[in-house]
Amino acid sequence: MTGLVSLAVVLTLSAILAIGLRARRRYLVVTVHGESMAPTYREGERVLVRRAPLAEVRPGQVVVVEDPVPPGRWIIKRAAALPGDPVPGEVAAAAGAAPGSRVPAGCLVLLGDNPAASADSRRFGYIPAGRLLGVVSRSLRG
Repeated sequence: MTGLVSLAVVLTLSAILAIGLRARRRYLVVTVHGESMAPTYREGERVLVRRAPLAEVRPGQVVVVEDPVPPGRWIIKRAAALPGDPVPGEVAAAAGAAPGSRVPAGCLVLLGDNPAASADSRRFGYIPAGRLLGVVSRSLRG
């Protein structure tokens, strides 16, 4: 009987580890740097990010993407418009969009909550969906 109990414990631990590994691939913790998302998120605050494709992003959600300038850093911004949505007026010039244009397929328009301190789509236009890391699930404030 001890062999069966041991096997059950090993199988249970294996299942727990497998779930934990999947969760680690699906979720990650990101630290906010800068004031571009103030007052929503503050400098040094940590947020839980769920990896997600563009199809799972909704307007108004906060996302993490690879910074287009310079690449290699991650930035946190709010999704203002998605493919097929009208291009916001304050972004049209940077995106090279004509009045009444729509966001092209495979792109997002991202804006910081603090425009005075935010480098976002007002400056560099559309963000390709390939730069999307995921959606902020929640803050990890203490």
